[in-house]
Amino acid sequence: MADDMTYGAFTPLLGREFDNFLFATIGEERNGMALSVLSALARLDVDAWQETAGLARMPREKATERLTALIAAAPMDLATSPSPATIAARLVALLPQAASAKVPGPEALLKVAAGRPSRLFIALGIVALVLAASFVYATHPLGGRDPDPTATSGEAAAPR
Repeated sequence: MADDMTYGAFTPLLGREFDNFLFATIGEERNGMALSVLSALARLDVDAWQETAGLARMPREKATERLTALIAAAPMDLATSPSPATIAARLVALLPQAASAKVPGPEALLKVAAGRPSRLFIALGIVALVLAASFVYATHPLGGRDPDPTATSGEAAAPR
């Protein structure tokens, strides 16, 4: 559903309220390493912040279903095997409610993006200004004086 989507370019607008969820442990893998939600989503090639914002906006039941499907699809080798639904229910409880987390919806994100200039355009503007200043500096004589074309390189032009 389009209402559940956000756009990856806007996810820096999200705050630290998702850290408890993203860094929560799904379980311990057989190699002894703890597997976090962030790592599991990365293994699925899913933008973790975008997915988390979408989950936070969903009703809890729907978020649990979605996370259960993601956990079931994630390539992992857990030492213990609780069901993906059990893991998802525990993790969804860590998500902030959309109202308290101030998770912006897609419409709000698009409005913010429309009002903010892209960093690329700002960088290009700065480069253009530097190039223009370099050109002006290179084409105009220093100090506004016109050097005497008859003077040799070792002589200073005599005042007139």
